[in-house]
Amino acid sequence: MNLTNNTILITGGATGIGLELAKQFVAKGNTVIVCGRRENKLKEAKILLPQLITKQCDISNVEERRQLFNFCIAQFPAINIIVNNAGIQREIDFRKGETDYLNGDSETSINLEATFHLTALFTPHFMKQKESAIVNVSSGLGIVPLGIVPIYSATKSALHSFSISLRKQLEATTVKVFEILPPIVDTELDNGARDKRGQTDKGISAEKVAIESLNAISKDIFEIPIGIVKVLRIGSRINPKLFLKIINKKSPVQPL
Repeated sequence: MNLTNNTILITGGATGIGLELAKQFVAKGNTVIVCGRRENKLKEAKILLPQLITKQCDISNVEERRQLFNFCIAQFPAINIIVNNAGIQREIDFRKGETDYLNGDSETSINLEATFHLTALFTPHFMKQKESAIVNVSSGLGIVPLGIVPIYSATKSALHSFSISLRKQLEATTVKVFEILPPIVDTELDNGARDKRGQTDKGISAEKVAIESLNAISKDIFEIPIGIVKVLRIGSRINPKLFLKIINKKSPVQPL
């Protein structure tokens, strides 16, 4: 995949992995649009990286997704890459009934439905481009789930499956489908939950994820496990029970 002179949309691109991907893409001479819900974070990203085009958008909202698509097509008709990066992670304990589940943003809407819808919106346009790509940021927890974040794990597992089937569906087109599978990354994804449970290992840097991801994309490596996920992907096929135990030992479900 050519990584220069592209026009790229990154959802959730004002912070974390999205922002680091934006930095790497800008450095390679691409036009980069980032969207996010928080105007203050978009302004901070713009100060840090003045070349960015920013667009406030709540991708959990169907109509705002359509507005984002229309904005990109009208203002940047050469757009040929979308990075479905936006995501949230919540600790949900189903033993408490519906309380945790309903008390917060929908992981399903943000992590999964938004990716499905944006992919549906952009794919016909991308098929007209000489070269284009859909990049889905999933997670190692989509391969080996973590008990304290069951819906997050489920959405990432679904995103992994979606990436595989979408790649098959588009294999005869100009659209390439990449999937980035990071391990624990030191970002604000979990809204401080790691600090609250005393987890000292905050993960690898978002910069490392971005650099490894772009290197793999440039080589047309379509499934991109980062760090320990390389081991998880192989080990979970050999002994899934063992790796499930290892992953959940670090962040166990607490007794009621």
